[in-house]
Order: sequence, then C-alpha cells, then structure tokens
Amino acid sequence: MGGLWTDTYKLKTWLQVEIAVCEAQAELGYIPADAVETIKAKANFDPARVLEIEQEVRHDVIAFLTNVNEYVGDAGRYIHLGMTSSDVLDTGLALQMVASVDLLLAETENLIQAIRWQAQQHRETVMIGRSHGIHAEPITFGFKLAGWLAEMLRNRDRLVQVRQSVAVGKISGAVGTYANIEPRVEALTCQKLGLEPDTASTQVVSRDRYAEYVQVLALVAASLERFSVEIRNLQRSDVLGVEEFFAKGQKGSSAMPHKRNPIRSERISGLARVIRGYAVAALENVALWHERDISHSSVERMMLPDCSATLHFMLVEMTELVKTLQVYPENMTRNLNRYGGVVFSQRVLLALVDKGLSREEAYRIVQSNAHSAWNHEGGNFRALIEADPTVQAHLSAAEIEDCFAAQHHLRHLDDVYQRLNI
Repeated sequence: MGGLWTDTYKLKTWLQVEIAVCEAQAELGYIPADAVETIKAKANFDPARVLEIEQEVRHDVIAFLTNVNEYVGDAGRYIHLGMTSSDVLDTGLALQMVASVDLLLAETENLIQAIRWQAQQHRETVMIGRSHGIHAEPITFGFKLAGWLAEMLRNRDRLVQVRQSVAVGKISGAVGTYANIEPRVEALTCQKLGLEPDTASTQVVSRDRYAEYVQVLALVAASLERFSVEIRNLQRSDVLGVEEFFAKGQKGSSAMPHKRNPIRSERISGLARVIRGYAVAALENVALWHERDISHSSVERMMLPDCSATLHFMLVEMTELVKTLQVYPENMTRNLNRYGGVVFSQRVLLALVDKGLSREEAYRIVQSNAHSAWNHEGGNFRALIEADPTVQAHLSAAEIEDCFAAQHHLRHLDDVYQRLNI
C-alpha cells in the first residue's frame, strides 16, 4: 500500500494520464499519431529533477511537465494541450485510490475468511452473552463471530461501492467547461484508464467523492475497533474467554513478568481514532471557493495516504489476530455457570407465567432468588429456585431442569449460520 502513495507512483499516474490524453487526441485527429508514438517511447521523469524544478517554479505539475519534455523533445508540445493541472492531479489521484481500494478489498477478503473459519470452529462453543457488560443469556462464540462476519461482508460491499464512486476522472479544462478540449477526449481518456468521466466537474472533481472514500475507510476501521474492543474485554483476567496469541519470548511488562496484554487489539483501537479524525477533514474539504481553491490539496496529501495505509495495516493485523486467537471454552463455561445459572432467570420467569402466575409475581420470585445468588459468594441460583416453595408448587423437577438447558437459547442459531454459510 505504501508504494501506491509515493511521489514516484503519483508521477507515474500523472504520466499515464498525459499519455492517455495524447492517445485520445490522436484518435480524434487533433494531434499527429507519430508524435504520440514518440511521446510513448520517450516520455519519462526523474522525481529528483521534478523536485529541483519545483523549487524554482513553485508548481508541481509545471515542474513535472518540464521534466517530461526534457525527455521527449519537440513532440512534447502536444502534451497537456487544452488541459489544466487538476485534470492531471484528480485523474491521477483516482488511479491511486482505485488501486488502494483493490488492496483493501483483498485484505478484507482475507479477514472475512479468517472470521468465517473461527466461526465454523466455534459454532457450538457456548458462552455468556452480555448486555451493559453484565451477564445476560447464553450464546455461542461462533454466533458472536457471525456478527463480525456479517459486518465485514457489508464493509466489503461498501468498499466495492466506493471504488466506483472514486473511479472518476476529469479532462475538462480550467473551470470544467471543455473550452479548449472536447468531452470526447475526456471520455476516451477515462476509458483507457478504466475510469468514468465525472458527471459535472468544476476545475476539480467534487470532493464529496473523496469524503465518501475516507468515511468508508473510517467505517471499516470502526468495525475493526469493535472487534478489537470485544477481544480486549474477553481477555480481561476475570473473564479470559479468548486471548491474543502470545509468542515464545514475548514479554508483556517491564515490571510484571506475568502480564500478557492485548497489544494488537489496543493498537487497532488507537488507529481507528486516527482515521475517524481524518473523516472530519475530508468533510471540510468538500466546501471549496467557487470552481476551486487548493485548501483541500494539503489535507489530501496527508489524509489519503495515511488513511489508506493505516486501514490496510489494521486489516492485516486483525486477520492475523483472528487466525491465531486463543479460545478457552472451559473458561467460557465457568463464566456461564457463575452464581448457579442465574443467566437462566428469564426461562424460569416464563415457565412460572405459563403455569398461571402473574408476570409481576413471577418476576418478584425469580428476581429475589437471582439477587440472593448474585450477592453472596458461591451463590447458587438454581439451588435457590429448586428450594423455593412457590416454584416447587408450580414446576416439577424436570421442568426446572429444562429451564437451565443452554441448548434452548441456541436452537435457532443455525438459521443465522446458514445465512452466512458458516
């Protein structure tokens, strides 16, 4: 990814654009075909020389064109005819963003497959579900991962869509009116580059497209942060349902030899904040003065490379994290059974209601026993329920047993797994 955002690669896209325009101009009979062949054969650039010229002229595209013409000679007079700098800048930038999305999609697919594999392994690995961070009702770890998988499939769709949004070029001249170059040239050029002509450009491609790009990247990063926060919480010492892989020789603390910290998840959480910050800058880039100004340019030189490379790294990191994730079913079972199955309280409630008790009365009985179990070390909700006279009067031993069956909570999960091909 980093290679796509170097000065050399940027200048390479500029040269692609200029040559494609020359080819289009020749096909339409505006410039000699032999001149285009000369341009294609000789056109080149030296990044160091471009910077040297830019020091004098203070204009990056002029410096680039000057250097290219040093290679091409007389035929260079046909380069950049009727164009403005933003024709080159924005069309070249589209090529960079499209190439970046392709890499992001490849890493997204790798993460999707890693999540799918872990979800398949843990379809039946029962654990406690939590709401507000508090024990709720049983789920499986595979079901938790199914949510991640569904979210990454949506993110893949978003990346595919934003690829189309940014795969747009403009060869329309100084304020986008085609005063000195025909729309047919733009159409042919974009076709050669695998882009679509912008519908109605000003001197620049409207920055809502680029804002969409950054916001999609920020949304993917937010998903990765959600997964990483979940791993961090599940790795807490008092939970330890899962754990990041800890390599031989790795150390977690300079002071405490016992420490094994979720550093990769924490890194992902932190980097998501960086990309979210750029989303604001991308939105502020949309409002330019009249047909253009260049207040967006300095932002994009930092924002687009940083966002693209950061998310690419995050996807690679998360894929490796998921692939090597250590899962501890025994700890999940232990957590599930804390306080003697208090997480099955709703099943007891509904069973009592089904036997004719009012919901209010049933709730009072179940809550009283649940809180008694919760508030005492070694509290056992099931034992309290079995000993409660009102419960005994309404539920048989077999019916109480059924209330504490985790499988009841899992019996419809296959529907979700089938939707996701898990």
